[in-house]
Amino acid sequence: MTESDRTPDQGSAANGPKYADRVYRSVPGVIAGVMLLGVAGWLIIDAIISGTGATPWVAAAAAPVFGFPVAAYTLRPVVKSNDQRLLVRNPLRTVVAPWATVEGLKAGYSVELHAGGRKFQVWAIPVSLRQRKKATRRATKAAAAGDPHLPPSRSKQQPRHDQLDPTRAWSDAVVTALQDQADRHRADPGAAGEIQATWCWWVIAPTLAGLIALISVVAAT
Repeated sequence: MTESDRTPDQGSAANGPKYADRVYRSVPGVIAGVMLLGVAGWLIIDAIISGTGATPWVAAAAAPVFGFPVAAYTLRPVVKSNDQRLLVRNPLRTVVAPWATVEGLKAGYSVELHAGGRKFQVWAIPVSLRQRKKATRRATKAAAAGDPHLPPSRSKQQPRHDQLDPTRAWSDAVVTALQDQADRHRADPGAAGEIQATWCWWVIAPTLAGLIALISVVAAT
């Protein structure tokens, strides 16, 4: 479940080919968000049109309180990487970390980015213990069916640096790919800079305004 649209750009032979951002996001999360917003939108519109008394006002005030957080937590999270930096877009904050500042990525029960002495959660890459167990079982079966006398280079084909390892859980494969990209580009001149972390006010402000409006409408009824 990755989107890795890589389009070669014009580059010098010394620098090698340059590519567009690699994009990683949770497709099930996006699907769930679209479904939730669709159902909620239908209910809210129906309440505004068909409701009586204070119901239309309550529904209108509740729309941003529900809609913006759902969009933020399901549709907004994404991870983008190129040769210069790693961009992590979380529900309420966007982090841009040049590779020189990236100390490492870890996938435990959640994925964490350690950069510039700080730690950031990576919402776009959810960890699935079920996928890990399935990957472990597949690896065990493959090892049991393989010829132990074959060298590792022949018994298992290593994926290229721009591909995910299909034998591992998706989250672990993405973290490994990003860590490899960090290791390859950390010393590049274009990978220097400072971490930028900005809040997503277009989600926070409407949600707070809607919450204030909802409390006011409910208190007035």
